[in-house]
Amino acid sequence: MNKLNWFLLTGFYSGLLPKAPGTWGSIVGVIIAYLVIAYMPNPNMTIMLLAALFSIIGFKLVNEYEANGGIHDDKRIVIDEIAGVLITIGVLGDLKHDTFIKLLLAFISFRLFDIWKPSIIGKIDQKAKGGLGVMGDDILAGIFGGIFAGILYMGYLKLKTMI
Repeated sequence: MNKLNWFLLTGFYSGLLPKAPGTWGSIVGVIIAYLVIAYMPNPNMTIMLLAALFSIIGFKLVNEYEANGGIHDDKRIVIDEIAGVLITIGVLGDLKHDTFIKLLLAFISFRLFDIWKPSIIGKIDQKAKGGLGVMGDDILAGIFGGIFAGILYMGYLKLKTMI
């Protein structure tokens, strides 16, 4: 595995940090999203395109890594968390308003679904091999996390109007 591929798979080396590599990879995804929100005119579209790009690259590189003897679902590989949290953030819509709260809700929601792995998320994690197994559960966790973060955000708005 060349250095660039390992750099990408490990989420710019965040997956090499000693504790909670998935959380660190998710934080990298949130930072990427924040930079896109701050500097791009259409952040939602850009974030979803980045999520697709990280997903495609992740599928390819994970398959290559595992074909060359790498550990299946190696904890150091966090490109899947980056793709997943970007999906969660992209689902929220209008990221130029309440940016901080949306990023926080997205991060928490994604990590909840990524760790808990309910229903089909867990089945994909347990049964699918290669890039599909590594990336698939996080892509689904990103979708479900985005829906859940949206529900939490609606609750936040309701609470905000009551105060």
